[in-house]
Amino acid sequence: MEKDFMDLENFLKNPEVQSVTGNINQELIERRKYVPSVCKALSHKYTVLEDNPYFKFSIDKEAGKQLPYIINNKVQNIIGVDSPDESLRQKYCKQRNIGIVFSGGPAPGGHNVIAGLFDAAKKANPENKIYGFLLGPDGILENEAIELTKSIVDSHRNLGGFTMIKTGRTKIDTKKKMALTRATCKNLNLDAIVIVGGDDSNTNAAFLAQEMFDDRLQVIGVPKTIDGDIQVKDIDGNVLCAISFGFHTAARAFANEISNLCTDCSSDVKYWHICKVMGRVASHLALEVALQTHANITLIGEEFADYIDEKRIEKAKKAKIVDYSAYGMTLRHLSRLICDGIVRRAAVGKNYGVIVIPEGILEFIDEIQVFIIKLNTIIAEYNKKHDIDFHSDFPMLRDKLEYLRRLARRSREDSSFTIWNTRDDDLFDDIPEFFQKGLLTERDSHGNFQFSLVETDKVIMELVTDYLNILKENGVYKIGIERAYYIDILNKEGFDPDFFGHVLFRNYDDNNRFLLVKESIISVKTLKKVLIKEGAIRENENIPACVEKIFKKSAPKFKTQVHFYGYDGRGNDPTRFDCIYTYNLGLTVFSLIANGSTGQMAAIKNLEMDFSRWEPVGIPIAPLMHLEERKGKLALVLEKSVVNVNSTAFKVVKAFEEKWLAAEPGEDHYRRPGPIRFTGKSEEDRPITLVLNALKDA
Repeated sequence: MEKDFMDLENFLKNPEVQSVTGNINQELIERRKYVPSVCKALSHKYTVLEDNPYFKFSIDKEAGKQLPYIINNKVQNIIGVDSPDESLRQKYCKQRNIGIVFSGGPAPGGHNVIAGLFDAAKKANPENKIYGFLLGPDGILENEAIELTKSIVDSHRNLGGFTMIKTGRTKIDTKKKMALTRATCKNLNLDAIVIVGGDDSNTNAAFLAQEMFDDRLQVIGVPKTIDGDIQVKDIDGNVLCAISFGFHTAARAFANEISNLCTDCSSDVKYWHICKVMGRVASHLALEVALQTHANITLIGEEFADYIDEKRIEKAKKAKIVDYSAYGMTLRHLSRLICDGIVRRAAVGKNYGVIVIPEGILEFIDEIQVFIIKLNTIIAEYNKKHDIDFHSDFPMLRDKLEYLRRLARRSREDSSFTIWNTRDDDLFDDIPEFFQKGLLTERDSHGNFQFSLVETDKVIMELVTDYLNILKENGVYKIGIERAYYIDILNKEGFDPDFFGHVLFRNYDDNNRFLLVKESIISVKTLKKVLIKEGAIRENENIPACVEKIFKKSAPKFKTQVHFYGYDGRGNDPTRFDCIYTYNLGLTVFSLIANGSTGQMAAIKNLEMDFSRWEPVGIPIAPLMHLEERKGKLALVLEKSVVNVNSTAFKVVKAFEEKWLAAEPGEDHYRRPGPIRFTGKSEEDRPITLVLNALKDA
């Protein structure tokens, strides 16, 4: 035993064993060695800033009141120079201490923002110091920071995650927190703070820039979120920031996994894979994944926000009434749309497929928003009228539902009572029980419905499954039987395919490649009745085995596998696009700091175009902010960008919707994006969404 242990100990010392079991592999070595390309303006020894009056914004009056020091900031072009005058050179190269913090969820490429900032700062003055605040904004509040050295930065170049300094979700949004921030900055003798984060974090950056303006502490924001919902346009629609960093990597990571499921389902031919992708407010990731994979069905939430049911409108016109319920997508109708695709694919022998659902699709369903508003009102009014908590009086779901039914009955008797009517009650009955319970659960401390707790895919797919069962019972949902296969099976058993074909199938004379069993045949029992009625067999005879076999093959089983794509994409190593993008963002950050900017967001203009046309800019954050309801109060925030249903990328996906559904005989049209190939050259150099949106102007 001791000898065996010694042998293992010696074996583990073998250089090849240590090489293959160590943390360092060739991919990691090559990633760390890779030097991203640099924008032309940033390749010079120095840079200067030039205000660009061309870009204008619609400024919220409240933003002007709360952010007076930075509200008049302009878009700043970064211009490269090699021989500046002495005063500019001294200003650019003076010794600085700069702090940087990650805020919010990780996004691939964050380390390269630090690398770009570090390289530019050390190039300008080797005495410059970069401090990384640990665990997000808490590091600022608690004065927990480390000086970032070359060895620390080099070991994280081109790698995913925020592991270098970690991240957190604390907000610096009170006077006390501002005071703690000021104390930390004085303690480290900081000249500037860089906040890498999403819309809330860049909102914090604006308020921090305002608060620290008199202290001469510069604050620069960097747009980060895999959801892709930070996009900046001016009042005329000119694009200044096409996408936030991390989006391309996450979309590619999700697309690779979903593409694998496309391959799996078309091999095993028995599963529908339900793929929920991150994106609570916007469906950008779902749109990009659709373009990357050609999944059979992709739901884009923004499409349903202004949905109009034309059939209901036509019906109402004929009745000379206005059907207000025709405006806005319902869960019932959404489930029917999905079922239609599933049934049509099954009819051509494809009882499998892939559905992509954005995480936040329910927020675009008008019916759900109406339910939330109505239920909030009903609960609040009950509490006020009875001076007792609604949930205490009605602890069980059945109690709550009975109360709502009483309200619906009241609406029939009293036309002035409109808060909860019969149609509301009918639609609410359609919703799965667990979601009814969720909609009627206690609100958060601000009285808001907690959307983040909803299992979006489960809500939709339970409705889909229920309706498919109805279609199956009605004989509508059938798996198409290939004609050649049917004929071969019956011929082998000595039966006449033409005779039984007219008995079994509703489209036998149509020369279709796939045959559909008659709607009246929904079980072995009904099959036998039809065969007896048509004289194919006698009462006391059994169904021919080959005929029963064909029927059983036509009877669908709806099997699903559910997947969620989010955290894996956030932690992926960045694509080449995100490596280059974020490194140049880091260089841009230093240019803004070295030239005295504050309250600006570092960005790269023309991301949607070839790299040679990329332009580093500073975008003023304050003019982008507007009042929005947050936690029951109006607050100044940076607006999230949702999918534009008039964009070229969305229109392309809609144009290919029928083709990618592939509800016809023949192969599917799945696309294989493959894994993120950092060392290869076959990967697209930017998101397909951006490529398509750029082509409209080409």
